[in-house]
Formats: sequence, C-alpha cells, structure tokens
Amino acid sequence: MKNLKYIVVTLLLGSLTNTSCTDYLTVNPKTEMRQDKLFSTEKGFKDALNGIYIQMKGTEAYGGAMTMTTIEHAVSNWDVAPGSAEEQLNLFNYTDTKVENSWSSIYGTEYTIIAGINVILSHIDEKREVFTSPGTYETIKAECLALRAYCHLDILRLYGPVASDVSAGNKLAYVIDLSGTRASFFQEALLKDLVEAEGLVKAIDPIVTNVTTKDTYFDSRNLKMNYYAIKALQARAYLWFNNKEKAYECAKIVIDAKNSNGTPKFRLGVSADMSTNKDYTLTSEHIFALYDFNLASKYTSLFQNGTLKKGGNNNAVINLQLYGNTGTDMRELNLWQLIKENYVLRKYEGGKQIPLLRLSEMYMIAIETAPPADAQALWTAFRSARGIGNRAPITLPVDPALLQTELIKEYRKEFYAEGQSFFACKRLNLKTNVLFVPTEAKINYLIPLPKTETINLN
Repeated sequence: MKNLKYIVVTLLLGSLTNTSCTDYLTVNPKTEMRQDKLFSTEKGFKDALNGIYIQMKGTEAYGGAMTMTTIEHAVSNWDVAPGSAEEQLNLFNYTDTKVENSWSSIYGTEYTIIAGINVILSHIDEKREVFTSPGTYETIKAECLALRAYCHLDILRLYGPVASDVSAGNKLAYVIDLSGTRASFFQEALLKDLVEAEGLVKAIDPIVTNVTTKDTYFDSRNLKMNYYAIKALQARAYLWFNNKEKAYECAKIVIDAKNSNGTPKFRLGVSADMSTNKDYTLTSEHIFALYDFNLASKYTSLFQNGTLKKGGNNNAVINLQLYGNTGTDMRELNLWQLIKENYVLRKYEGGKQIPLLRLSEMYMIAIETAPPADAQALWTAFRSARGIGNRAPITLPVDPALLQTELIKEYRKEFYAEGQSFFACKRLNLKTNVLFVPTEAKINYLIPLPKTETINLN
C-alpha cells in the first residue's frame, strides 16, 4: 500500500488517493489538498473527520446499503421482482453478477472509510500541538478509533465467519495504518481500539460531563461517536465474540446512563413518540446516529415511491406475520402505511437521523446476557414501552432455543430498515423458518469476498 500524499477535499472529504489497498478509490486532481496543509490546523482535523461522517451517509454505506437496501434484502424484508438482483439476494445466490457487485461495493466502501480514518490517525499525534481547544485532540482521536472499530466490526459480521463457527469463512484484515499493516488478531485489535477510545473521552465527553462548551463541534454528541456509543459498540462486539458477561456490562452502562438531574440519558420510545410526535426512528433512543440532510429525498425515492415495500396491499403480511396482529404494538400501529396499493415503512418519514446504535439494541443484548431476574425486568420494560407488555410471553423463556426465538422476533420487528436483522440471524446461524425468506432459498451467511479484493489474509 502506497503512502498517501494527498487528500481529496470535496463534499466527501474523506475520500483518499490510496490505490493499492483497494480498487475503489479515485482522485479528483482539481480538488486535491496536500495533507500537510489540511492537518496544520485544528479545523483541518475537524473537517477531515466530518468528511468521514459524510462518507458514512453514502448510499453504499449507512445511508442505504447497510441500513435500508442491500442488507435488508438479505433477510427478504422487501418485495422483489422476479428475475431481479434483489430476488437473488433473497435466495443467497452469491454467484449472481449483480449480487456480487452489491456486496463488493459495500466491502470497498467500508475499507475506503477506514482508509480515510487511518489518514487522520496517522497525523493526529505528530500534530497534537495544533489543537488549541480543550478536549478536541482526545475527542477526534477517540472518534476515529471507534469509527475504525465500527466499520471493521461490520466487515467482520458481513464477510467473516458465522459467530458460532469461526473455523469456516473468510479471514479479514484489520487495517491499522497507511502502509497496510494488518492486525494479526482481528478481535484483539478491534477491542483495543475501543478501549483506547473509551479512555480518551470517558472523563471529558460533554455527553458524560453534561458540561456545555463554547465550541459548537461538541454539540449534538449523539450524532458523533461519543462515549456511550463506544460502550454500545463494545456491547455489540462482545456479543458477537460470545463474551456475554462483558456484553451485558457494557450494555447496562448505556441503559443506566443518567443526566445531571437524574433523568435517563436515553429513553425507550413509547407510542406517543410515533403517533403524536411522528418520531418514527425514536430519537430519544439514538446513542449514535448520522444526520442526513437528504433523508427526505431518500424516503421519497425508496419508500414513498414504492421501491421498498412489503406485502403489496395485503396488510396481513406485516400485521400478522411480523407483529402477530396484536392491535397494541406501537410499531404495528404506526410504522406502516398504504401508498399506491403498497404497504411502505414510515420509519424515515419526516426525519433527519439514521440510527446506527439504539437503546433498544442495548436492551436486546442485555436481555440475552443478563442474570435471569435482571433479564426479566428488562424484557418487561422493553415490551411495555412497545405496547405489548400484556402479550405472551410475559415471562422470558428460560430454554435457550425458545429465548432465541423470541429475541429474533423482536430484532425483526424493531430494526426494520436499520440493517441489524441480518446480523442477528447470522450470529445465531438461523437456517430454517426464517421470517420472509423464500422456502427455496439455501440460507448461507458466508458472503464471499470481492474477486478484486487485495487485503484478505487468506
């Protein structure tokens, strides 16, 4: 991998001129800026990191493929046309050219984002003297480390082995610098990044200290990779690595987080949030979200126009198969509407935020990993908030198989168009009776690496 000499300063400021790590990066000579100039000021570092967040909102990343489109087709969450690439995604047909291209694009985009993060990290320590605002160096470095871990974890969850059987599947590169240095132990490197990030901001992040700063960069911390987002990401990672004790510990820190006045830092959404406030993504639960100015146009093109729909005009597919026809579940009552003879999801209607880490996921993780009494209390609280506290099963199943069944039902209901359902199914290696997946599909969670990739460890 060549050393980077330039950084592309466009709207996607984080796009880099690296050519040997991946074939997906391009350079616009008219918009190049030398790195030494960009990173000569604190503002330059802020701009570079903002560029990373902008990249993450791209349609081949978390503004589309990793939340609403490709990854949701992988669990058949949307209707598909016969013979389409989306139908082949439903069928786990990884040899289809268009399916290959879809997964290759995500792979390249994730590593492109990581490359941009590594550019910032390669300069931040040697240019520490340019940081004049208290806490800015620590915050930017922590965000970069945690975002690097975030993207690598998703690469692992997509292209790596099933969590319960690491002997089969791709071995992947945890890329930690510009020379292409690969961490020998992916898990160890990922967790190390998160531990370092946590240590940098635990005592200074305004979301923890509740101190308002004059620097507007520290506003709206839930729209950046903040301290609690780091803990939430640790919980997600530990669950994937089957360290249930640590997963519960980290999830509980987020669940129990308080403001200075004693109110919860994050609150489970309730029916009024959706029905009255039209807050369909439940922003009170957002631990980390991306602010997307273009979300309204995405909603129109993807949902309102009927591109992404489920069940045609038959509401039984959603109300009965997904929610169980409860008549009380706030998601069942508020999240779907009939437009042009198609049932479409309202989750992103009128919103500006794409949630990447949400409080409800911390509840799901904690319910799965907590001691029985604590798990039951969390189960009751979560289902009561969703309006199904009086619906069976009121008592959390003790049998692991039954517990898994109930949890996967909630993942499917809760994270529609957020990308987490596929990961839950893969982690649990579900092979039969997967909701909406065609009976003729040969379920296979081992997504092949792109044919052009050059950073696989195999």
